[in-house]
Amino acid sequence: MTANQQNIRKPFDGWSLDDRDPEVIKSMMPLWEWFYRYYFRVQTDGWHHIPDEKVLIVGSHNGGLAAPDMHMCMYDWFKRFGTERLAYGLMHQNAWSVFPTSSTPVQCGAVRAHPRMAIAAFARNASVAVYPGGGLDVFRPYSMRNKIYFAGRKGFIKLALREEVPIVPMISHGAHDTLIILADFYEQIKQLHQWGMPWLFDADPEVFPIYIGLPWGLAIGPLPNFPFPVQIHTRVCPPIVFERYGRKAASDRSYVDACYQRVLTEMQQELDKLIDSVEGRK
Repeated sequence: MTANQQNIRKPFDGWSLDDRDPEVIKSMMPLWEWFYRYYFRVQTDGWHHIPDEKVLIVGSHNGGLAAPDMHMCMYDWFKRFGTERLAYGLMHQNAWSVFPTSSTPVQCGAVRAHPRMAIAAFARNASVAVYPGGGLDVFRPYSMRNKIYFAGRKGFIKLALREEVPIVPMISHGAHDTLIILADFYEQIKQLHQWGMPWLFDADPEVFPIYIGLPWGLAIGPLPNFPFPVQIHTRVCPPIVFERYGRKAASDRSYVDACYQRVLTEMQQELDKLIDSVEGRK
């Protein structure tokens, strides 16, 4: 963050690590617990893979803007490690454009999805969570519900290499059934924008889905939604440690590509195993 940004920053704008409030997190726990136990009936495993030191948690988004698996994993983190163990989540820039004064996510640990914020969090010995696929992942079509999809975004690999932290993958099954995404019409909407139609909230949505979900029924656009009560299974996977770290490794394009493919492959393999185990119980 530049000196000018520091001078003009507003409360809860995502540019400070100090807005995180353990008391607010504690106040949210009963609500999250109700959804965890009774609405999504979450089953989870693998939390022993979280080491004592700081890590970069890499997840795959599911279920539209509600992203229920992300919130259920947040509940699991705080239930197991308490609210005092520092963890921050990198939140997409569009979220700050659409909800510029929303304090609760910030008080629960959300910061701007900017490398400087992640680096500052690691400097405090905090763990950082990132969902690299962003909107393209969380609104991927239903036909891709069982696919790890990061849209080729590799910034998280460079971050892990530069900061010399292991990557801990976090996967889930079921959350993409809480919103049935039929297709993406972003290219068509983008053409309309080029012809003069302004973006809502002056923010390029990157995705423009058509879907079936609550409360809208059949809807278009990346609107907020209320998830269907589908059971969610989450899993924390073994840490991924690379052979080389440091700035030189982070600047090596071919090495970054190889690390990216390794993470993508291992997460897909773990997701396939999780799906097989869930389906095998039915």
